[in-house]
Amino acid sequence: MRRGTAAARRTPLRKRLLVRLLSVSALIAVCSVAATAWLAVTTTTSALKEEQGQDLAADNSILARLSGYAATHTDWTDVRHTVRDLAASTGRRIALTTADRTVVADSAPRGTPLPPRPAATVDPLRTDTWTETGAQLSGIDPRAVGPYRVTAAERTRLDTLAAERRRCYERFGVESTVERTPSGRPVLSSPEGTDTSYAAEQCADGRLNTPTPTERRALDELSELTRPCLRHAGLDIEGPVFLTVDPGGRDPVGGGYPLYKYARAGTRLGQAAQGCVQSARRTQLEPYVAPVAELFLGIGDQNPSRFDMSPANKAKVVGAAGLVLAVTVAVTALVALRLSRPLRALTEAAQQPPELHVRVPVATRDEIGILAEAFNDLTERRERLEAQRKAMVSDIAHELRSPLTNIRGWLEVVRDGVVDPDPELLASLHEEALVLQRIIDDLQDLAAADAGTLRVHREPLRAADLLDQVAAAHRVAARTAGVALRADAEGTAWLDADPVRMRQALGNLVSNALRHTPADGTVTLDARRDGEEVVLTVADTGGGIAPEDLPHVFDRFWRAEKSRSRRTGGSGLGLPIVRHLVAAHGGTARAASEPGTGTVFTLRLPAAAPPGDAP
Repeated sequence: MRRGTAAARRTPLRKRLLVRLLSVSALIAVCSVAATAWLAVTTTTSALKEEQGQDLAADNSILARLSGYAATHTDWTDVRHTVRDLAASTGRRIALTTADRTVVADSAPRGTPLPPRPAATVDPLRTDTWTETGAQLSGIDPRAVGPYRVTAAERTRLDTLAAERRRCYERFGVESTVERTPSGRPVLSSPEGTDTSYAAEQCADGRLNTPTPTERRALDELSELTRPCLRHAGLDIEGPVFLTVDPGGRDPVGGGYPLYKYARAGTRLGQAAQGCVQSARRTQLEPYVAPVAELFLGIGDQNPSRFDMSPANKAKVVGAAGLVLAVTVAVTALVALRLSRPLRALTEAAQQPPELHVRVPVATRDEIGILAEAFNDLTERRERLEAQRKAMVSDIAHELRSPLTNIRGWLEVVRDGVVDPDPELLASLHEEALVLQRIIDDLQDLAAADAGTLRVHREPLRAADLLDQVAAAHRVAARTAGVALRADAEGTAWLDADPVRMRQALGNLVSNALRHTPADGTVTLDARRDGEEVVLTVADTGGGIAPEDLPHVFDRFWRAEKSRSRRTGGSGLGLPIVRHLVAAHGGTARAASEPGTGTVFTLRLPAAAPPGDAP
């Protein structure tokens, strides 16, 4: 017991079953509580954000991105990729539809209903989401440049002019950078508060702000689109309408004389002129932008939310988590103790010396209880086998000692000259040597059977011939004992068996029957076909076997009457050899007996077709 306890103490703490169960349970409890709290807070916070409009910045960024797409594409054909990327980065559900709610693109699975109201209208010709970040201004989105986009050659020329203008500014001590407008035209930008009037006056050469051929064609087109509106407003301008590019880059076009004068005067005519230009620009850009679309926003699958909880709510979550953790640990500790106690008892019992044959109590009917029962059964079998081993060693020693003692004794008296080695003495010594040889041969057969090396050489064998041979071999012994020996077999019964081994098996049964049958008794050998088997029986009219002894007749060195000598009771190896020989042929051996009536040994072996029959 002390050795088992010491072994348990040597087990590292982290590997003990109790510690592992507690650790796993605690981890599961913590994860469960954390996941539940995260899910509840995330869902609630997301719903509140959507209800109260707290994700306005993200919504504006989505609108600005989609408005930019509409300003630079003539349709929504490839917008699905943009919608999917925006939904993944913001965690929102994004859907675009036409005015009649026909879905253009949706990040949610097909069939998901739309939110009740659109969040915004995507129309780059009436909403400017680019000039000021996060704001929605009335006007045309500057990214909708359409026919005003300069060509590559024009951009190269304008870049050269902008670089020269920048160097000129530097000569007057003005730092500036070159920025590019959506149309591709470069403009100079200086830090806020820098006075650039003098440098601009000295460096102005009229080339950088002069419209390129592409811009001039677009301005001419705009002039023609503007003229009908100007006439309607009472501004019947004779000659061309002079429009030019705004050098500040805030609008693709600005006013010149006479339109510039009216636009800056703040008069009714100036306001009308501005309205005409804006209307004409929308008409001009309409073919270059995507159609108007409705934007729907909702809660997505990956909505990034924060734990926006008050201290009181945090205390509640922590308290609930602590309570769940405590209950989980307590329950797990009880279960672990209940599980580890019988396992510890099994371990300590298994570590005891084998000769003690320690058993463990079976307290439950679960898997551990079944394991304890199996352990006790194994211990019982080991104890029984150990007892059988000791008994077998003792019996073998006894069986070998008797003939060896006789042979040694007679040889010693012959050597000392006490008796003469006459033929009768030599015959007795020869008989003792045969008994010794028979015991050794039986032990060798049993050892071969145990090792699985007992070989049989099968051949077609007629059952009637087998019984006649066995009966002939024991006829003299039967006559000497005054016992009638009979053999009766069906002529159609054939075996696929080893003739030598089957004669040995039946011979052992007949010898055993002759020893236990009194004078004037009968020993009968019978063979018959029973379906796919041949049944061989050896019946005697002896005293029979007691019911409590019948299960042990095939045990080694077992004799019903312990007082019998080796010569009258046999060595106790014949019947075990019979069982192994029959099993090697794929058959079975059984014994039936009634005290005072006799005993019947029945062998069942696979039948075989007679030689010459078709397979």
